[in-house]
Amino acid sequence: MSLAAAGAHPEVSVLVPAKDEAENLTELVRLMREALLPLPYACELVVVDDGSRDATADLLSRLAAQHPFLRVVTHSSQRGIADALRSGADAAGGRILVFWPADLQYLPADIAGLVAPLEAGEADIVTGAKQGHYDKRFVSWVYNGLCRWLFGVRVSDLNSVKAYRREIMDAVPMRPDWHRFMVVIAAGQGYRVTERPVPLHPRRAGRSKFGVGRIPIGVLDLLAVWLQLRFGRKPMVFFGIPGAVLMLLGVGVGVYEIIQRYAYQQGNRAFLYLVLLLVIAGLVLFGFGFLGELVAGQREEIRALQREVDRLAQLPEGTHRRGT
Repeated sequence: MSLAAAGAHPEVSVLVPAKDEAENLTELVRLMREALLPLPYACELVVVDDGSRDATADLLSRLAAQHPFLRVVTHSSQRGIADALRSGADAAGGRILVFWPADLQYLPADIAGLVAPLEAGEADIVTGAKQGHYDKRFVSWVYNGLCRWLFGVRVSDLNSVKAYRREIMDAVPMRPDWHRFMVVIAAGQGYRVTERPVPLHPRRAGRSKFGVGRIPIGVLDLLAVWLQLRFGRKPMVFFGIPGAVLMLLGVGVGVYEIIQRYAYQQGNRAFLYLVLLLVIAGLVLFGFGFLGELVAGQREEIRALQREVDRLAQLPEGTHRRGT
């Protein structure tokens, strides 16, 4: 049997954020059992109740009592998918994590196809390329096109189901809604990315949590991720170059004003104010760049320390101690 019972150590943990999904959960757990049971590695299902107001909590309690491979994590209030994935990963035991929605638009039978490249050592994160008709196709097309253009990640669908190594969850900053950018952030950190086709089916019950108001928020998040990946490690490039340009403009305007004032007696006080404005703005940007470099340096030191802690945690007990 490849379903991990309570206390066992699974190879794969399927993380399912659930917000008011009581109508889908019984069928989801049944299909998960059918899909995961034949697999050659141990699996578990971790459902995160993200502040549901329907019967989700009570139903999950009953299902967990019936199915030992099911773990339940509960949020007292809605915290979003990114936080749900983080909470699910903290409770999960697998070295491979799978993000899977609860709405049954993706069927659990396709999980094995996503996990296969990870098991074969061919990739570090696998995203599902949606196959079939869906209502938000145009929005998805624009979003994926922008991501490919900005980040150069050559996959067709970035906002879908995913399977990934646990260390990616530890390396990717999971700010609210940033689960959508897990693939591009992981690729930016050197992890190998690939995709597999995954059929998308009509929602069986419940309603979509996606609203039009999330589109501008998603665009702003996309720009924030791009700025972080492009300039986060070299903030002086982002701030220093504009600062230098402004200061050079200030010097140029100052030289022009001096020539006009003393050679032609045609000075203009407004130019003096412009010189001050340009030079001060340039110095401020340089200051931001310097502070950013300090923060980036500290962040790299923290990452190096975290990698060392992770390395020591994987050693057999006592081997990192001197004299043992």
